[in-house]
Amino acid sequence: MRKLAGIFVLLVGSLCAAVVHAQAYPHKPITIIVPFAAGGPTDTVGRTIAVAMQKRLRQTVVIENVSGGGGTVGATRVAHAAPDGYTLLLYHVGMATAPTLYPDLPFDPLKSFEPIGEVTDVPMTLIGRPGLPARDFAELRAYLARDPAALTYAHAGMGSASHLCGLLLMKALGVDLRTVTFKGTGPALNELLSNRVDVMCDQVTNTNSQIRGGKVRAYGVTTPERIASLPGVPTLHEVGLRGFEVAVWHALYVPAGTPQEVRDKLNDALRYALTDQTVKARLNDLGTDPVPLHKVTPEFTRDHLRAEIDKWAQVIRDARPYVD
Repeated sequence: MRKLAGIFVLLVGSLCAAVVHAQAYPHKPITIIVPFAAGGPTDTVGRTIAVAMQKRLRQTVVIENVSGGGGTVGATRVAHAAPDGYTLLLYHVGMATAPTLYPDLPFDPLKSFEPIGEVTDVPMTLIGRPGLPARDFAELRAYLARDPAALTYAHAGMGSASHLCGLLLMKALGVDLRTVTFKGTGPALNELLSNRVDVMCDQVTNTNSQIRGGKVRAYGVTTPERIASLPGVPTLHEVGLRGFEVAVWHALYVPAGTPQEVRDKLNDALRYALTDQTVKARLNDLGTDPVPLHKVTPEFTRDHLRAEIDKWAQVIRDARPYVD
């Protein structure tokens, strides 16, 4: 009888320990890997939501920048991390383009991760260095027509949003610009501000203040309509690039195999962050907004990612002459 009682105590103790362990998440700081350099647009979005998420989770949420490979280096780190909810990935549309751009990709976007939810859709802007003679898009186009090799195009690596926007731009204009690759658009923007590279596409979260401060040439936004934070900047469609549209969606992921209860807590924290008034005001000031809550689900994000992989595969194949 004593033996049975002892076994019962052990079983109850084990069950209680398991329950306590499950309820303990998160019991240590959480890291969100941003696969681009500090100061870039994805980094800005990550730091904005991290502050609000940690309020909900009652645990520190830190940003770690792991740049390189157009975002694939940081994504690989997360794909191979322990599936315990303490290593997250904030990645943009590059998650959908990587399979086409990198034949030996060390992860599968649909199998190596579990999506938590989408975060925001960010418009892009085409900008030029402050000393560039072309003052508007018409002058830029004429400048390129005379000598396309005279301009350098900066981007954050193959598969980055700035790279994809550049591919579409070169295809639309029928030119092959000289490209300069950086480990993020933060460093690229610094070089552009210093007049060492000529033009680039970057997310409005990174360029809004520079454009409003008159520190760069603003040639157009990549949305169908003008954006509220930059009412004086025309769309690229308006100035002659018919149908030119690039929106950069961001989503949060964890490694495949992360327990469902952990994913649920993270989804709850993300939804909390995206309805936080401080977060909404900060994103709005940067020229974007949180996505509607129906997009902040694993199911929507997975379906969207699958569709985007197919969409961008065709775009990249069409633009292949300009990829390298």
